[in-house]
Amino acid sequence: MATADPEKKIRVFLAEDHILVRQGFRHMLEDDPRIAIVGEAGTGLATIEQCAKLKPDVVVMDLSMPELGGLEATAEILKADPRTKVLILSMYSNEAYVRKAFEAGAKGYILKNAIEIDLTRAIFALVEGGSYLSPAISSLVIEGFKSGKEATQDPYERLTLREKEVLLLIAEGKSNKEIATLLKISVNTVAVHRARVMETLGLHRTAELVLFAVKRGLIHPQ
Repeated sequence: MATADPEKKIRVFLAEDHILVRQGFRHMLEDDPRIAIVGEAGTGLATIEQCAKLKPDVVVMDLSMPELGGLEATAEILKADPRTKVLILSMYSNEAYVRKAFEAGAKGYILKNAIEIDLTRAIFALVEGGSYLSPAISSLVIEGFKSGKEATQDPYERLTLREKEVLLLIAEGKSNKEIATLLKISVNTVAVHRARVMETLGLHRTAELVLFAVKRGLIHPQ
């Protein structure tokens, strides 16, 4: 969609695991008559499934989602429908997170502490074919790109999508049996994925894996 049609509402999908926060986003956006909320979900996997059916114009995606992270969910949504615009919501302002979001295909990245100012503005920027960054992080990111910093060899990026799913579910405290049920694979396959994740990341205990996930911003510390 190159430009917004003034006669047509922008169809927005909300992906946020905290129900009260999601309801706050909904109320905020529903105040604008040009926007229609077509669906919402609280996990990365549910977001992918619902977006495949609803085909929203814009997905407002929390960076840290259960079952599958926001970046991985973004990549899957865009693989199914490249026309979808994804706007990442995050509490992290560092340049590495922003770069990864845009590498995954997102067109916008805004900070949760500036949501009231940025959310609607960002949605319209994306629909018009542009991109959007919260002003608080724009200069930081621009300087990072100007300096030509190369991403370091990141073992996390060597994981397959399935291995990232397993990593996140392990970090959330799910057992192999629970993971197998959620992902519709065998318990033995889960064990193989777990072993590969540990080997690739150079980790040896589940506690180390949980700490890794927290530091990456994949899950919120309890």
